[in-house]
Amino acid sequence: MKFVLEVDMGETAFDGDAAEELGRILRYWGGNLKHYALQPGDGSEIYDSAYRRVGQWAVVQEQATA
Repeated sequence: MKFVLEVDMGETAFDGDAAEELGRILRYWGGNLKHYALQPGDGSEIYDSAYRRVGQWAVVQEQATA
């Protein structure tokens, strides 16, 4: 199983304060994870403080490697 967090810091770059905004996102979603079983298929979209969709997180099943 793998936890995947993806945040797009590109186009708006969080209005010039990427470190503060990314820290807020990590604190919020870190605290919110207790509401999930954290099994493959769990996940949610991630929004910045201006309520713009900037990414997502998901729990996925890892692919077997040969």
